[in-house]
Amino acid sequence: MSVFDLIVIGTGSAGATVAKAAREAGKRVAIIDKLPFGGTCSQRGCDPKKVLVGAAELIARSEQMSGKGISGSSIIDWSELMIFKKTFTDSVPQRTEIKFADLDIHAFHGEATFISENTVRVGDEELKASHIVIATGQRPKTLGIPGEEMLIDSTDFLELAELPKEIVMVGGGYIAFEFAHIAARAGANVTILHQGKRPLEGFDADLVKLLVKAMEAIGIRIILEASVIAVDGKDDALTVRYTQHEKAYSVSTRLVVHAAGRVADVAELDLAKAGVDVNKKGVAVNEYLQSVSNPTIYACGDVSDKGLPLTPLASYEGSIVAENILNGNRKTYQDNPIPSAVFTVPTLASVGLTEEQAEKQGRKVKVMFQETSDWYISRRINESFTGFKTLVDEETNQIVGAHLLGSGSDEVINLFTLAMKHHISAKDLSDILLAYPTHGSDLNSMLPV
Repeated sequence: MSVFDLIVIGTGSAGATVAKAAREAGKRVAIIDKLPFGGTCSQRGCDPKKVLVGAAELIARSEQMSGKGISGSSIIDWSELMIFKKTFTDSVPQRTEIKFADLDIHAFHGEATFISENTVRVGDEELKASHIVIATGQRPKTLGIPGEEMLIDSTDFLELAELPKEIVMVGGGYIAFEFAHIAARAGANVTILHQGKRPLEGFDADLVKLLVKAMEAIGIRIILEASVIAVDGKDDALTVRYTQHEKAYSVSTRLVVHAAGRVADVAELDLAKAGVDVNKKGVAVNEYLQSVSNPTIYACGDVSDKGLPLTPLASYEGSIVAENILNGNRKTYQDNPIPSAVFTVPTLASVGLTEEQAEKQGRKVKVMFQETSDWYISRRINESFTGFKTLVDEETNQIVGAHLLGSGSDEVINLFTLAMKHHISAKDLSDILLAYPTHGSDLNSMLPV
């Protein structure tokens, strides 16, 4: 048995942050991963996805400007795009292992399984530590339908050697919407099947409606209240069967992508032997991100039941865990304003409360909602589906929510986040002079002051 001060399970943003901080503090650290080192975001998530989104944006911009001074058409060469994407992802595992080796962090490949409250097994190795951090992220949830094995997940989609001409996305969240835009701009016919009454349920309803119009305008079919019950067929001749309002339907396709949600990736850990409680959201932790049932164990990143599955949040949680392990439980999880973006074309971005959430909380807010396709910043590139909604507290004049749709939204939302974090009032924010003409320069027109 090898003994360490700290064992970290998972090498993504959260786990790597903890391991590095502990090692730099002089602790003996081991880190474990069953997948290539480096985590989801850099290899199977945010980063490679955004590379593909970049190509989709170029196609969209060219099509928008057709007849407005731009002639001819661009096409996506999928195989070349995949080669370009791999220049970002292929080197990640080796680079990550080199960083760990340089820090003298002991790296182990394989599935970690708890055999006691402070001991794990990896292959033939048994590792024991004063503290163990679970940072294993999430995996696609089991759908429990016949033919489920015929679906591919987001990791598989990002590795496709060729893009089929017909694709069905099962689910109506980030993954389904982003991949649908990429595939449609690359020439595929895409259908989204979502069991809820509306997609992207955590985002502003009015802007989601506008985004759906943008998607339908490029041929993406979005079928709501559709419960997938089976997938059958073989190879690239598949049939997805679903029910809608108690009636049975089917759609033929060449590829089916599982985008119907993710769950904490803890199945192989045997957490019962460690006395670690898990709920529907993930490992149950307190305000210190410490297991509520085993004080020697902490959890951070997507696997914990705190926060949202976002990379910056994972790193933030990792820093909290490192501080608490090294110096005692002093640092708590704070509900800071956390921006998020759906990298569709156009981009949907959000921070703070939605109008629905504000109403449920009984907040008295001034709401400003407007479609902005006639604004200069949209007309300049002939962007047809853009808009915003902002929420400002009536008493304090503080911004409590901002929701944006359109190119540049992923950057402008950071300005709203900065204002919310540092309590800059709506009036003070609207008084700031910003470079013109930019997306940010429209900010003062989005605030009800």
